[in-house]
Amino acid sequence: MKYLYYPGCSMEATALEYKSSMYAALEALGAEVEELEDWTCCGASVAPVMSDLLGQVLPARNLALAEKLDGNRQIVVGCSACFTSFQRTIAAAKDRAVLTKINQALEVENLTWQGKVQVRHLLDVLITDFGPQKIAAQVKKPLDGLTVAPYYGCQTVRPYGTFDDPQYPTSMARVLEALGARVHHHLREAACCGTALLTTKPELGLLSVGQILDAAQPADCIATVCPMCHMNLDSYQDKASKAMGKKLSIPVLFLPQLLGLAFGLPAGELMFKRHVVPVEPVLARLNVA
Repeated sequence: MKYLYYPGCSMEATALEYKSSMYAALEALGAEVEELEDWTCCGASVAPVMSDLLGQVLPARNLALAEKLDGNRQIVVGCSACFTSFQRTIAAAKDRAVLTKINQALEVENLTWQGKVQVRHLLDVLITDFGPQKIAAQVKKPLDGLTVAPYYGCQTVRPYGTFDDPQYPTSMARVLEALGARVHHHLREAACCGTALLTTKPELGLLSVGQILDAAQPADCIATVCPMCHMNLDSYQDKASKAMGKKLSIPVLFLPQLLGLAFGLPAGELMFKRHVVPVEPVLARLNVA
């Protein structure tokens, strides 16, 4: 299977380990992934606050580039905020008047977007195109004895994540089980991590983070598929502990890193040293040097 890959800003910086492990895991599954050339920021949740049109044009520029390169190939994204940004624009452009305005703005770069290219989240690709059986077939080092708490966040499965239930998602759990892990289900799997509240209203953001970390405590680690969620859960554990009045400490991994471990991929490609909370307890449980 062939995909165009849109990294987005975070997967080129704070979540570089997500990009590296995602590439490695998809390649191990037999996928061909080509990064979209000359991509730019999608605007995420910030641009629409400034202007509806800006929030639509920024994603549309990347979609137009993808159509120009290969309109039949699907775009895969790992960032849930990027996924939402693209899908919001695609939904808005069903109104021909909106699509016309977008293309008027794109004229400055001699680009035209016809609204044909499809954008999919990595989790959708994993569970739909490959599925548990094909994933299990690639496992060389099962995650036996490892208990993982899946964390989807709010933007992965809603409002545009039609590949899973928006309130009670199961796709990540099925992937984890295919890897041999034990899944710790909890009530905060699809709750919001607080996103930018950590900078604007930290008392509320830390409460959101703390509740998720607390719910996941029985597990050995948390698995996530969103760079923003990972940053909040991995970087704010000390402050969240103070906010909750209890010690909360648990490694937070990207799902492709766990895929990589189970597939027996080199640890260097999975970039565990970039995490704030050390992942050595997870590696030790799996006897990974």
